[in-house]
Amino acid sequence: MTDISALGEFGLIKRLTDGHEPKNLSTLYGVGDEGAVLHDGNEGTLVSTDLLMEGAHFDITHIDMVSLGYKAAMVNISDIFAMNGCPRQMTVSMALSKRFKVEDIDNFYQGLRMACDKWNVDIIGGDTTSSYTGLAISITCIGEADKEDIVYRNGAKETDLICVSGDLGAAYMGLQLLEREKTVYYQQVEEAKKKGNKRLLEELSQFSPDFAGKEYLLQRQLRSEARGDIIKKLRDANIKPTAMMDISDGLSSELIHICSQSHVGCRIFEKNLPIDYQTAVMAEELNMNVTTCALNGGEDYELLFTVPIGDHEKIQALDDVKLIGHVTKESLGRILVTRDDQEFDLKAQGWNPLKKEM
Repeated sequence: MTDISALGEFGLIKRLTDGHEPKNLSTLYGVGDEGAVLHDGNEGTLVSTDLLMEGAHFDITHIDMVSLGYKAAMVNISDIFAMNGCPRQMTVSMALSKRFKVEDIDNFYQGLRMACDKWNVDIIGGDTTSSYTGLAISITCIGEADKEDIVYRNGAKETDLICVSGDLGAAYMGLQLLEREKTVYYQQVEEAKKKGNKRLLEELSQFSPDFAGKEYLLQRQLRSEARGDIIKKLRDANIKPTAMMDISDGLSSELIHICSQSHVGCRIFEKNLPIDYQTAVMAEELNMNVTTCALNGGEDYELLFTVPIGDHEKIQALDDVKLIGHVTKESLGRILVTRDDQEFDLKAQGWNPLKKEM
């Protein structure tokens, strides 16, 4: 028998869906992109679903319920923007264990509505049930776009420019910061219990970590933002990407998806990777390679896209968009060029929820 971890998330999806051809003319595009595309006259209906599991995708000790609701909505809205569409509706389903109270769900929906209100998305339904193992969240986001405006992963062409919005690695550094503080807290609790120090245990019950100077990293981890503002900038500049994804599993992983499905190679340059100052400082503090964090950290939810080389001047004029490389022939591989001009093959080392625990 084969362990699921041997295939990984995308290998499993490919195995389950290989050979399954759409039977309905209304299904324009199925599995293999940020969302499915359904035929609706001159417009396409975009549909994207995400399942978030406590312990695998989020840790309740790290995130409050308002932020969890906000993030859960935004990561789905982001998928619609990543296909150059406009999010319109959302369904929300939850499986709840007994430890969650009514007020917890009120807070979750408060965050959910904040995210939906920001992008004018209607919550139109869903389901609730019980869970024996924690909290599970399933969200489906529905959007729309003119058929000729929809952008897939498979449209990148040789000589296209590779661009990213915002900065990379901050969300991952925020997670590392939260994990460090959690470890320190539980170590102190364990030591206090061993010593029978009731006073210290009482003090630790009011423990509040000091995140001064690192607020941006926490914001990027706890309250992800869908980059609909970048989609608007591209439209206003009359730029249509040839391929696009949002960065959920890491820049390397997403760029490899685009290259694989477009049958092209790429060259990106380490010196061009956009990295925030706080991210660099935190990486140094944790003795981590900041470039590795930017390439493989994940959960940035920035947009990775390719544009024709003729749009070079337009791209250079856009705020919060960085040109990081270009598309090449497939035979030339997928290459990272370091600051000292060494070349390395890009590896998809981003987060894998099906990876076997060591």
